[in-house]
Amino acid sequence: MNQIVARSVIRGLINGRNCSRYISPSTVAILRPFDETAEVRGPVPSGALVLFGGAQWRRMMSTASSPADTPAAAAPPTAVAEKDRNESAVAEEKKGGDVMVSSYWGISRQKITREDGTVWPWNCFMPWETYQTDVSIDLSKHHVPKTFLDKIAFRTVKILRIPTDIFFQRRYGCRAMMLETVAAVPGMVGGMLLHLRSLRKFEHSGGWIKALLEEAENERMHLMTMVELVKPKWYERLLVLTVQGVFFNAFFVLYLLSPKLAHRVVGYLEEEAIHSYTEFLKDIDSGAIENVPAPAIAIDYWRLPKDATLKDVITVIRADEAHHRDVNHFASDIHFQGKELREAPAPLGYH
Repeated sequence: MNQIVARSVIRGLINGRNCSRYISPSTVAILRPFDETAEVRGPVPSGALVLFGGAQWRRMMSTASSPADTPAAAAPPTAVAEKDRNESAVAEEKKGGDVMVSSYWGISRQKITREDGTVWPWNCFMPWETYQTDVSIDLSKHHVPKTFLDKIAFRTVKILRIPTDIFFQRRYGCRAMMLETVAAVPGMVGGMLLHLRSLRKFEHSGGWIKALLEEAENERMHLMTMVELVKPKWYERLLVLTVQGVFFNAFFVLYLLSPKLAHRVVGYLEEEAIHSYTEFLKDIDSGAIENVPAPAIAIDYWRLPKDATLKDVITVIRADEAHHRDVNHFASDIHFQGKELREAPAPLGYH
């Protein structure tokens, strides 16, 4: 019987006939992508396969249909298709130019607004994660290297600065962008290793996991801001890939071997970052770099005035770097005193 039906369908295709007449209107399956509630109308023959969710086959074991399905069985396929198109259109309703995708899992972001009632435009951070930077922080503080490890950390950072100065010279926009791709690595590595240590030893971290991950996220936001101002060229992107690959693995090994040396290195890197951003501000004041309006992401992230400029952005970024300097030198001092980070409270609440 099945072979006879197959031959009839093939013969109809060859002769240009409409094959829909070989499909019984008494059995209509409404197929919705990723929808477990797809319904089958009409009697389903024993052993028939019906497609649900676009990729899942289910074997229908019952041959009986409920009385409630009988009137719907008479609905023409065109009406069913029209209903399905309408539902798909609702699922992809456009609001403000953005497609709102309906999720099978019921995951959706609540409507978030600014204080003035306008819609919050960012997905990478929320209003409660924004803050005002303490620009009164002391920028001149410097940890004088005393121990052997301190001197190694200090000299290492000074050596690393030489190729940076040669490559970027006074192109501080590109320099800052490259600096942030490196500066966002130590916090992530340190937080990850402390996280794994906490799991292995069944102990608290004293808040240091969160503090270091906040530092990494803050440095990443510096990068996202700089990308709005400076568009990296292809060779700069290639340089970022190389430097990040080398630095991540080197710092990972260093943190495993000596966390106190690793944090001291980061402290000195942040001191160099303060110096670089100070020179950046000097070029803005002299007119060598145009003081353009601040990007929207920077205004929202640091709660800057609407008329904020590039100078305001660099000022708050420099203050952030000073805070990271203090945190990492403090973490290194804890280790040098023979203690663990969890024994001292982490500096949370800044970002």
